[in-house]
Amino acid sequence: MVRKAASVRFVNVTKNYGAVAAVREISFTIEPGTLVTLLGPSGCGKTTTLRLIAGLEMPSAGQIFIADKEVSSLPATSRDVTMVFQSYALFPHMTVIENVAYGLKVSGVVKQQAIEKAEHGLKMVGLTGFGARLPSELSGGQQQRVAVARALVLEPSVLLFDEPLSNLDAKLRRRVRQDIRDLQSSLELTSVYVTHDQEEALAVSDRIIVMNDADIAQEGTPRQLYEEPADAFVADFIGDANLVDATIEELDGELAVVDIGGLRKKLPHRGLSPGGAKVALRPEAVQISAGQQDGGGGEVLQATYLGNHVEYIVGSPLGELFVVEHQVNNLIETGTRVTIDVAERGATLLPAK
Repeated sequence: MVRKAASVRFVNVTKNYGAVAAVREISFTIEPGTLVTLLGPSGCGKTTTLRLIAGLEMPSAGQIFIADKEVSSLPATSRDVTMVFQSYALFPHMTVIENVAYGLKVSGVVKQQAIEKAEHGLKMVGLTGFGARLPSELSGGQQQRVAVARALVLEPSVLLFDEPLSNLDAKLRRRVRQDIRDLQSSLELTSVYVTHDQEEALAVSDRIIVMNDADIAQEGTPRQLYEEPADAFVADFIGDANLVDATIEELDGELAVVDIGGLRKKLPHRGLSPGGAKVALRPEAVQISAGQQDGGGGEVLQATYLGNHVEYIVGSPLGELFVVEHQVNNLIETGTRVTIDVAERGATLLPAK
């Protein structure tokens, strides 16, 4: 049903609204058949970027290519791209099958063929037998699948998702995001997915483009971004991170000897020189134990039991540290003095500024 997947390429694309740049000279390539997430805080430019791919906005400067064809000035109807919207945008008075077939009928496909394609689309998203229902008779997750089926039957070369799970509860979001990922993988669709949810991006993406202030902060695989953030913004935005001051004492090959509040660790130097630096400490990399030895240490300011893990806020000479501990049997009570250590995995050197 779906056409051959296409690449998407931006070359120095800028979009201005008056004097304000929504995106500023951004360049990237999305390979055919991959799912790439545009991730960032509100106002960073990710939704504008998605709309530029869709043809709902035109660039102020730069070039946009889909399947190596420049589409910078082409309208949405000429781009072979479809979008799944945040609100689903289903017609409440139409049945599910009529909703899925709607775009086909508007495109001139005869009714019987449109219905057959719509039924196949519902089968692909696991909703065979739901065609006669109204959208109001479906759960939120089922409505989202109908929206995906409606997009798929148009046989796009690129499928766009605009915050597709934001209207679902947490448990349903996990299930539907896996449905989307499985479908994308099995059909080898080129997909571009916009979200502000870091966990969602890590779960579904082949690659992530992190945006900040109308520009690209970093792009890479989920693991690269989590373990090798380019700067403090990416470290803090992709998962939680404790950003603390440190000193690089000396270099030892690819490693640096680093003083982190009196703890000496060897970490990849990442091109940094001796002197002041920052270290991003993932919550699971900070290790605490009740009882304080001589020297550093801290105090548990807050302990929150969350079933499969405990979250601590620990006051320390490094500042307040957010700590996640998966050993839940021995809860450390608020007010307890603790020894603090840092695992080298989960600690990343960053520039001082």
